[in-house]
Amino acid sequence: MPTYEYECKSCGHDFDAFQNIKDEPLKVCPKCGKEELRRLINGGTGVIFKGAGFYATDKGGSAVKSAKAGGPAKSESAPCPGCAKSESCPKAVND
Repeated sequence: MPTYEYECKSCGHDFDAFQNIKDEPLKVCPKCGKEELRRLINGGTGVIFKGAGFYATDKGGSAVKSAKAGGPAKSESAPCPGCAKSESCPKAVND
């Protein structure tokens, strides 16, 4: 259920309310009792990713399987298309 933030235009009271997304916005301030509430737009919470495979350092396929098996996780670098030197090439492509 989403959390909505409200503020009273009359007394300035601000509070959070847990409401169903289909519910009508609240209208009466719980502090002063006036119908001067407005629902504020906030950033909300971010998306939470759980489990493996969501990080920039994670790689799919054989690299993950090799790392779990204790093998080398890093592959050899290949030369860039215009260079034949794989080890000294500053633009070496990592697979």
